[in-house]
Amino acid sequence: MIKTIFTFLVFTLLITVSYPQNKNEKPKMSNIELATFGAGCFWCTEAVFQRLEGVLKVESGYSGGNVPNPSYETVCTGKTGHAEVCQITFDNSKINYETLLNAFWKTHDPTTLNRQGADVGTQYRSVIFYHNEKQKKLAEEIKSELNKSKVFDNPIVTEISEFKKFYKAEDYHQNYYNNNSFQPYCSFVITPKVEKFEKIFRKWLRKK
Repeated sequence: MIKTIFTFLVFTLLITVSYPQNKNEKPKMSNIELATFGAGCFWCTEAVFQRLEGVLKVESGYSGGNVPNPSYETVCTGKTGHAEVCQITFDNSKINYETLLNAFWKTHDPTTLNRQGADVGTQYRSVIFYHNEKQKKLAEEIKSELNKSKVFDNPIVTEISEFKKFYKAEDYHQNYYNNNSFQPYCSFVITPKVEKFEKIFRKWLRKK
């Protein structure tokens, strides 16, 4: 499905990464930004973005719907319009938005409409909720470049929409993989994804 080697080369050319001079330095408020991505099950999305240097916080939740204060059960019906998303707080002096977009497109299938693997429904759609015009421009440009380069066998169907509202998911969804890594779903679905991610993105990983 994905032309792995070519994908990595294209992504590498598309992005640049900046690093702080002092990794222990506290981030300035002016450097703090938000990114909001939907890439299927938020347990998987949360697990990979938590491992990136410069990511300060990852929260699982719901965005893009028309029902206030949705619950996991109502979102799962597919009737609220929400997508499962992760809201990522990051320090742009350590990691830039392009790098987060790279991780986003590389860790799920952006060519399947309303589906990621066995998870089917609009709540699992591939979506970027941009927080400003710069994020919108970057997302649209890179999506267009990836489609032109035919990095994926099929066209990217990722939705790019303006961020409106984020509803944090229930407490048991937060930090899910780290707290439940031995559960069957985590072991068979998330762990292989995390291991692959750590190999490909090793230079961007959080220092242990």
